[in-house]
Amino acid sequence: MLKRIANGNEVPQSSGNDRLFLPPVPSDRLRIIVIMNQLSTKKRAQIIGCLVEGNSIRATVRMTGAAKNTIVKLLVDLGEACAAYQDRVLRDLPCEVVEADEIWAYCYAKQQNVPEEFKGTPGYGDVWTYTALCADTKLVPSWLVGEQSGDDAFEFMRDLSGRMANRIQLTTDGNRIYESAVGVAFRHQVDWAQMQKIFRVEGAIERKYSPPEVQGVKVRVLKGDPDPDRISTSYVERQNLTMRMGMRRFTRLTNGFSRKVENLAHAVSLHFMHYNFARPHSALRERYPRTPAMAAGVADHIWSLREIAGLLE
Repeated sequence: MLKRIANGNEVPQSSGNDRLFLPPVPSDRLRIIVIMNQLSTKKRAQIIGCLVEGNSIRATVRMTGAAKNTIVKLLVDLGEACAAYQDRVLRDLPCEVVEADEIWAYCYAKQQNVPEEFKGTPGYGDVWTYTALCADTKLVPSWLVGEQSGDDAFEFMRDLSGRMANRIQLTTDGNRIYESAVGVAFRHQVDWAQMQKIFRVEGAIERKYSPPEVQGVKVRVLKGDPDPDRISTSYVERQNLTMRMGMRRFTRLTNGFSRKVENLAHAVSLHFMHYNFARPHSALRERYPRTPAMAAGVADHIWSLREIAGLLE
């Protein structure tokens, strides 16, 4: 579900007579460990509530009084727990119509400002988050933080296909990285179409922060027999806005970007845990409010922030 880009540091091996001396733990680091152990579930839930509503780390510090490093440590630990939980329970899903897209962000620095020694290194500069969304339940069953490449597109589609209980109808944008990925990942168990937007270019008014005007769309059926009335990427593109509003790291034109791609991945895991399990969706309300996880049959109630914090216990 989640691609992690590790630093690959090696620990030297000691011989039989060697003694391994560990450096003393700095006093401020020791204080962080003690604070993390003392954080109550209620305090963790308060911090989680700030993070999933689009606040930055420093804003969360001011709002909760917790130390910055304590909040980052909580994000890392909880992000891993959320990824593991969703990887386990989001299986054999009854989704029938799925939309997929990718959303841009950057880590460390913008692509043109990445230092020479880090150019070409994954996790520095442009980072793409692949997302899939069930059009009926609004559940996000799979995502991947990585690069805009055929390999990452295949890993994303392979993970998505492994979570579906039945054959699905899939719509992606016109990105060519999907052309081989979908076929290999799903084989014949998919009805797949691409929807490519056509933008007005000639004579268009220059826009600095918004895309050109959409002139039309081009639909290509690439596998199976998808229902023409359900070929769309509208829901997953709306999900991109939800991500930008709910995670400070995705907000444009700010200094809230991630310095480490691992922390971006942890934030995405926490975001989708809250979105799938704890946030009722207005389109799913029938007799009572429902979350996407409830609509998909993988949860029987609306999760509280304390329950999400409880994943660490």
